[in-house]
Amino acid sequence: MSTFLNQVNWEEINPKLDALIEKYRGDQSALIEVLHRAQEIVGFLPEEVQAKIAEGLNVSMGDVYSVISFYAHFSTKPKGKYHISLCMGTACYVKGAPEIVERLEKELNIKAGDTTDDGMYSLEIVRCLGACGLGPVMTVNGEVYGLLSPDKAVSILKEIKSSEVKK
Repeated sequence: MSTFLNQVNWEEINPKLDALIEKYRGDQSALIEVLHRAQEIVGFLPEEVQAKIAEGLNVSMGDVYSVISFYAHFSTKPKGKYHISLCMGTACYVKGAPEIVERLEKELNIKAGDTTDDGMYSLEIVRCLGACGLGPVMTVNGEVYGLLSPDKAVSILKEIKSSEVKK
C-alpha cells in the first residue's frame, strides 16, 4: 500500500480533508458521514486519514476502525482503476468461481483483496451479485459479465487492457 500512498496527491487532498473535518469538528455522531466523504476524496481510508478523522471528531482510533471494518462500503486499501468483483455465492461457487479467482490472481499477480502495483486492477470477492442465473459472474467497475470460465474472465481483462492502450 505504501506505493499508493506515495501516488496520492496529498497537497490537493489535505485541504479538502481539513475542510471536511473542520465542518464536523468534535461531532462524534458525524463519524460515518465524515468517513464516507473522506473516502470520496481520497478513494480509500488509509491509517493517516483515519487518525486525522479520529482527532478531528474526538473519537478513538478503535471507534474509527470498528466502523470501517463493520461496513463493507469502506476500504482501507486503494481500489484499482478497474475494480473487479467476483461472486462467490453458492450458485457461482458450484459453477466454478474458485477456479476463476485462482486464474485471475495468477494473471494479475495479486491475491483477492489486493490491487496491482500499477494501480490498474483490484480484485475483490463478494458474496452475491444478484445474477445467479448468469453464474459465475463478475463485475468490472459495475459492468456485469456472466457465464464465466477462467479463460473468458482473462479474455475480458485483456479486452479492457487493449482498450486502455488505444486511449
